[in-house]
Amino acid sequence: MSQELRAVDWTGTGLTLIDQTLLPHRAETVDVRDVDTLVDAIQRLVVRGAPAIGAAGAYGVALALLEGEREGWSETQVRQAVARIREARPTAVNLMVCVDRVMARFAEGLDAVLAEAAAVQREDVEANRAMGAFGADWLLKRTGEDRPLRILTHCNTGALATAGWGTALGVIRELHARGRLEVVHADETRPLLQGSRLTAWELVQEGIPHCVQADAAAAGTILRGDIDAAVVGADRIAANGDTANKVGTVGVALACAYAGIPFLVAAPTTTVDLATPTGDDIHIELRGEDEVLEWAGVRTAPAGSRGHNPAFDVTPGRLVTGLVTERGVLEVSAGQLPGDLLR
Repeated sequence: MSQELRAVDWTGTGLTLIDQTLLPHRAETVDVRDVDTLVDAIQRLVVRGAPAIGAAGAYGVALALLEGEREGWSETQVRQAVARIREARPTAVNLMVCVDRVMARFAEGLDAVLAEAAAVQREDVEANRAMGAFGADWLLKRTGEDRPLRILTHCNTGALATAGWGTALGVIRELHARGRLEVVHADETRPLLQGSRLTAWELVQEGIPHCVQADAAAAGTILRGDIDAAVVGADRIAANGDTANKVGTVGVALACAYAGIPFLVAAPTTTVDLATPTGDDIHIELRGEDEVLEWAGVRTAPAGSRGHNPAFDVTPGRLVTGLVTERGVLEVSAGQLPGDLLR
C-alpha cells in the first residue's frame, strides 16, 4: 500500500472520503460538499479513527464557510454548522481539538482556515511516523527479544484511521520495515469488524504476515504465550493516563498485565485531554442496538432482546505499560503521566 493513501482528502471545493463501510469488498469514495453529508459520514463511520475524524472536522470548517456562502447563511448559522460537526461523535477528542484549532482562524477567512486544516493533516502524518519509530524502539528494548515480534492489535489504527501512515499500525509498519515483525494478530473488532475489514485490508496491501482472530480469542492467545506485546490506539487519554479506545481494549490490557507483556497505546498528543481528569469523566458513545442485534440486516437475536452497544471502553492507566506519542514514550503504569508530555 502506498504511504499516500488518505482517508480524508481536500479537493479544492470539498472533501473526498474513503468509504470505510464498504471495505474490503469495494473501494469507493464519498464526495462531501456540505455539512449534513459530513456529519452523516462521521456518524455512519464512513470516516472513523480519532485522527482521521479530526482531519475531517478541520476541513469541515471550510465546508461550512463554503456552504454558508452558497446558501447565504449568517455568521451565526455558519458557527452553528461547525458546532454540529464538532459534536458529531462525543468520545474522540481529536475532532473537538482540531475543529477548535481551525476555528481560531475563522475570522481570517477561508484561505486561513484551509491553511490550518492542511497543517492539521500534515502534522498528523509527521506525528505518526515519529511515534512509529519511538514505539518500535521501545518495544524492542522492552521485550528484549532478538527474534521478530508477535504483535496483537485491536480495531483499526492505520492510514485509514489517520491522516496517513497510522498510530498503532504505524508502529507495526515500522517493525515490519526493520525486519523485526513475525506476525500480527488482528482482533476482528465486533460489532462492525474494523479489524477484519480494515486492519487486515491494510496489512494485505503491505504484505505484512497476519491472522484475524475473534475478539474473544485475544486473552487466551496472550496467556498461551503466543504474543510478545499488544499495540492499540486511543480516542481520548485522560490526565491520569486512563485511555478510551474501541470496546474490547480493556480485556486485552488485563490479559497483558496478567501475562506480564507490554501493552502499548499509540496516539498523537492531540488525543491527550488534560481537561478530563480520569476515565470516569470520558463520555462513552452508545451506538444503535441494531449493530449488535442484527448481521447484514438480518436479525440474529430474539425479537424480545435489547442491545447494549458501547463503542468504547476505558483502560485504567495502571494497565498502560507505555504511551507513545510523537514526543516519545511515557511508562504510565510506572507513574509517568500524559501531562509530562505537554509541559
